[in-house]
Amino acid sequence: RCNFEFDLCGWKQDENDDFNWHLRTSSTAKLGTGPATDHTLQEPSGHYIFIMSSFFQLPGQKARISSPVLSRKNKNCKVCEGVVIIFYYHMYGAHIGSLIIYQRTTLKHEKILLNLTGNQGNFWQHKALTLSGDGDEDFQVVFEGIAGEGPKDGIALDDLTFSREC
Repeated sequence: RCNFEFDLCGWKQDENDDFNWHLRTSSTAKLGTGPATDHTLQEPSGHYIFIMSSFFQLPGQKARISSPVLSRKNKNCKVCEGVVIIFYYHMYGAHIGSLIIYQRTTLKHEKILLNLTGNQGNFWQHKALTLSGDGDEDFQVVFEGIAGEGPKDGIALDDLTFSREC
């Protein structure tokens, strides 16, 4: 469970991407970029992670952040039926990029769980994704944000939670 109020909670920036997700508050955001509040506290002082298309990123460049490794050695995680990741996202702007969520094994095999592209509205939205239970490999969940063409458009994530089984 991570609400980003204090840190990244063990989530790690990927090394093989083009730029990073940033921890921030709405009170430090520039006008017109990102949500007015975080999801957790519903206040401008609340924290979330964010990527923004800007003059520093080219359209199509990627920022990736990965969960801690979830172990298949945990007896409840061997068969992950019903195990989900629940999260909130905010994707607003005329030229917004994409948000892709993967399940990645320790051998780096990636399976797309969700692919969202374009403006999703100026509000926090909720998703719950079921994690695949096939195989014995430990795995991670990866959030990939892809820069769009607008200099102020961004993608925010908050309140990332795995169901209790894992």
